[in-house]
Amino acid sequence: MGGTRFIGVYLTKILVEQGHEVVLFNRGNKPAPVEGVKQIHGDRTDASQLKEKLSPEHFDAIFDNNGRELSDTQPLAEIFKDRVQHFVYMSSAGVYLKSDQLPHIEGDAVDPKSRHKGKHETEAYLAEQGLPFTSIRPTYIYGPQNYNDLEAWFFDRIVRDRPIPIPGNGMHITQFGHVKDLATAMANVLGNSQAVGQIYNVSGDRYVTFDGLARACAEAAGKPADSLQLVHYDPKKFDFGKRKAFPLRVQHFFASVDKAVTQLDWHPQYDLLGGLKDSFQNDYLASNRDKAEVDFSMDDEILQAVPG
Repeated sequence: MGGTRFIGVYLTKILVEQGHEVVLFNRGNKPAPVEGVKQIHGDRTDASQLKEKLSPEHFDAIFDNNGRELSDTQPLAEIFKDRVQHFVYMSSAGVYLKSDQLPHIEGDAVDPKSRHKGKHETEAYLAEQGLPFTSIRPTYIYGPQNYNDLEAWFFDRIVRDRPIPIPGNGMHITQFGHVKDLATAMANVLGNSQAVGQIYNVSGDRYVTFDGLARACAEAAGKPADSLQLVHYDPKKFDFGKRKAFPLRVQHFFASVDKAVTQLDWHPQYDLLGGLKDSFQNDYLASNRDKAEVDFSMDDEILQAVPG
């Protein structure tokens, strides 16, 4: 499901390289990432369209990369119940309830108010219906073609020699996982009977502070980390409404990947610096984003209010 943006691009390439026959279901707005891959075009949010276009088809496995709510995935699960060997669902480590004990491990309590609660409801539904599912819970995904401003948010400021406003004291710990490592773990689920009915956290195997992330981004962009001007501020003193002044949750947020390493014959290939260099060279610079106009009005609001 999907296959033409970010994770789906990497996953499609890996599956084709492994010799699988891959079919993509999407709206058809973007070209297939591999020439000759079959595509079925349709709107997944329209259950009758899904049933009409997919009921005649036969697949060994389904990767549901872009279902956010249970209503996105339920029609798909109804069509293929008892008809697939594996249903791999893209969830999120954002489902976990904030905890005093970290890293998050599979089985930790989930947050009923999380904006990702639809993901957890879908996991519960797939289990309840007896589908041979595996759920993948990434933390922050980064790498070339990322459509969320994560690493690019830092690069925007670093290449323009701007101060970097960081909420809190810069010591919040977070976790990035490279998109290619994520796609590799997903592909490794196939044919693994031990993975059926399981949930796996998938990300990088090291954690990093907000300040450390900014320094790693500077190094990836070829700038000395000690040249950065990091400005710490109290986010509670600002009201930006729906606008985001910083791209990450202002909390400790990281998960153990031990279970995925042990059971999926997988290990992340990218360390943080290597992954950020990949992103900077092969996406940020390649797309000329370093020359684009960027709105720094929220930064300016913060910087004006912070003494010094």
